[in-house]
Amino acid sequence: MTPASTTVPGAFTAARTTERLEALLAGLREDVGRGLPPDLTAHLVGERLAPHLGAPDLLTDEQRQSDPTRYRQHLLHAEHDGSFSVVALVWLPGQATDIHDHVSWCTTGVHQGQERERRYRLLPAADGTARLIATDEVVNEQGEFCGFAPPGDIHRVWNPGPSTAISLHVYGADISRLGSSVRRVYQLPTDC
Repeated sequence: MTPASTTVPGAFTAARTTERLEALLAGLREDVGRGLPPDLTAHLVGERLAPHLGAPDLLTDEQRQSDPTRYRQHLLHAEHDGSFSVVALVWLPGQATDIHDHVSWCTTGVHQGQERERRYRLLPAADGTARLIATDEVVNEQGEFCGFAPPGDIHRVWNPGPSTAISLHVYGADISRLGSSVRRVYQLPTDC
C-alpha cells in the first residue's frame, strides 16, 4: 500500500490505496484517455471495474466504514488532470440519495450487497411546472455495474438489503475539487 496522502480540497481526505486499486486506476487511465463519447466511456469503465468488484483486497478497512446518519462517501482517487475520480459509497440498510442527476458520465459497480436504483424522466407541463416520471427500477447485485451520461441521468439510489452495501463510483470529473458528482437535486412531484 502507498502511504496516506494529504487533505484535498472539499470534504475529502485522499485515501491510501491497495495494489488492486492501483491496478484498476492504471486501466481506468487507459480507458478514459481514449477520448471516446461519455456513454461509451462509462460502459468501458464498467467492464474494467467489474473484475475487481467483490475482491477482498480492493478497499482498506477505513474505506469500508459507514456513517449511521447517511450513506458515506470515501474518495479513493482523483486523477491529477481532473479526468476521473473513484469514490466508494458505503450504505447502511435503508440509506438513500435524494433524486438527482450528475455533472458528468458515471459508472457504478456493486462491491458488496446490493443497490436499488429508480430512474426518472423530467416531464414539463404546459403551465410551466414539471414533474418526474419513474421510467425504470433496477436492483444491482454484487459484481454488477451500470453506466450513464447526462442528460437523462436522473435517479435515486438506496440500499434495500438487510446488511451494509458498498459500491464503487467512477465519475468523469474531479470530485476532490467539486465535492460531489451531483449537478442538481430534484424536489418535484413524482409519480412514485
